[in-house]
Amino acid sequence: MRDQIFDLSDQVVIITGGAGLIGEKFCEALYKYGANVIIADINYEKAMKLENNLGKRAKAYEVDITSVDSVQNMINHILAEHKGIDVLINNAYPRNENYGRKFEDIEIDDWKENVDIHLNGYFIITKLISEIMIKQNSGNIINLGSIYGVQGPNFNIYKGLDMTSPAEYSAIKGAVINFTKYLASYLGEYNIRVNTISPGGVFNNQDEKFVDNYIKNTPLNRMATPEDLQGAIVFLASNASKYVTGHNLIVDGGWTIC
Repeated sequence: MRDQIFDLSDQVVIITGGAGLIGEKFCEALYKYGANVIIADINYEKAMKLENNLGKRAKAYEVDITSVDSVQNMINHILAEHKGIDVLINNAYPRNENYGRKFEDIEIDDWKENVDIHLNGYFIITKLISEIMIKQNSGNIINLGSIYGVQGPNFNIYKGLDMTSPAEYSAIKGAVINFTKYLASYLGEYNIRVNTISPGGVFNNQDEKFVDNYIKNTPLNRMATPEDLQGAIVFLASNASKYVTGHNLIVDGGWTIC
């Protein structure tokens, strides 16, 4: 029997980027606690595979968060099947093919495009779904930030490696965290909570030297796994956090205290 305070039975929860590295684990955890899981991902094949793996309370949608029409089409289908939308989790991580360059190599057009598709993508889907939540007089929005939206990167961990922490990423995630605070203040009167989860570095088969450098800066001496974020998402999506809004929940193994 589920602990009632974390119970998400009958809740309609949208997870953008739901078929990705972190999104998949979010979907699994939320489904386990009873949610109707909406897997919103631009990769429909992966989303459908996850839908089939989870079960009858999961539904995959091919969604481009940068397109108003794409997002609205998903919303229309959801509302035709369910009474409303309870939780939106902005987890998608859109970026162009040139994303990830060192600061001096970033082209202006690439900077503009990456900020546009990521930050404005979050704005589009949040605006459209918050309109539904306002009418309901209830809702819950959870944005994905990052430790690099809280503090500057430690570039020592990238020395000698063909990788870096992109400048666009810090700018976007810093904006997401403050956008969360704005929304929490603005939407509070409609009984809508808005919070951020800011993960530390998540292991994804990175270069061994990078991993070694990274874990030296964490008290827990390891990178995060996607599973490490499951408890945080269930907490913020459920009534366990019903008096929490405008908060940035950092899940980083202690990175930001060092």
